[in-house]
Amino acid sequence: MSSRRLTAIAGSLVTATFSAVMMLPPTAAADDQGPGSGKGGKAVDEAPAGVRLTTLLPEKISVDNSSRKTAITATVKNEGSRESGDLRLLVVGFDGLKVTGVKGCSVIAEKDLPAGSNSGFNCPVGKLAAGSSKSYAVDATYDLRKAGKICLPVQGEDGKKTFWQQGPVPFGTVNPSPNAPATPLLLGTDNKPVAPGGDELPRTGVGRDVLPLGATGAALIAAGAAGLWWARRQPRPARERG
Repeated sequence: MSSRRLTAIAGSLVTATFSAVMMLPPTAAADDQGPGSGKGGKAVDEAPAGVRLTTLLPEKISVDNSSRKTAITATVKNEGSRESGDLRLLVVGFDGLKVTGVKGCSVIAEKDLPAGSNSGFNCPVGKLAAGSSKSYAVDATYDLRKAGKICLPVQGEDGKKTFWQQGPVPFGTVNPSPNAPATPLLLGTDNKPVAPGGDELPRTGVGRDVLPLGATGAALIAAGAAGLWWARRQPRPARERG
C-alpha cells in the first residue's frame, strides 16, 4: 500500500515525567470535560512484555461559538506491570477540528501532515512507569459547520512501531446551538453541522472511518530518526479498550 512521508521533526524538547497524571492549566483540563475515555482506540503493534499502552480523551468538550476555540486533555497511560521505553504521542486533527497548540510539543509542518488531516503535533513522552500516565493540554478550534475528528497514536521514540492508536475519533453534537455562548460536543458522536445542507457531509462515527488511520487499524510508522512515515498496513487483530 502507499505511504505518505512526514519529514523529521527537529529539535529536542524537555518534558517532565510524572508517576501520576500531570496537572494541567484550567483552560485545558476544565471540570466539564468529564472522565477520560479510550473510545475509538485499538492496539496496532505489539508492545514490549509487561507494557500496556492506552490513551484517553475527554467524554465531552465545549466549543465557544464566537471564537470557535476549545480545549482538550489528551492522556497517555501505561496500564502494564513494567516501565515502557521512550515514547512519543502524536496529536492530529481532521476536518472541522484543528489542533492549534499542544504544550511541550512540536508542530508538524503543513506539507508533512498525513492525508486528510489539517494539523498535528509531536509530543515526546519519555518513559512511563507501570501504572503511570502523562497528560497534555491541547488547544484547538472547531468549525461547527463541519464534522471533526482527532487522532492519538502512541509510538516508540524512533517511530518504528505504533503500540496504540485512538481514532480518528469524532467529537460532535446532534443538537447544534448556534445562538448559545457555547456548543457542547460528545466523544464518538457524529457532528450535525449548524450550516444548512450540513446533513450531506460524510458521517464520521467510530467504525465508519475510511481515512488512513481508520477502522482498518493502519499505523503511523517511522523509519529511524531520519524521518516519520505515515503508512497504511494491516495490524495484528485489534483489541478494543473502552
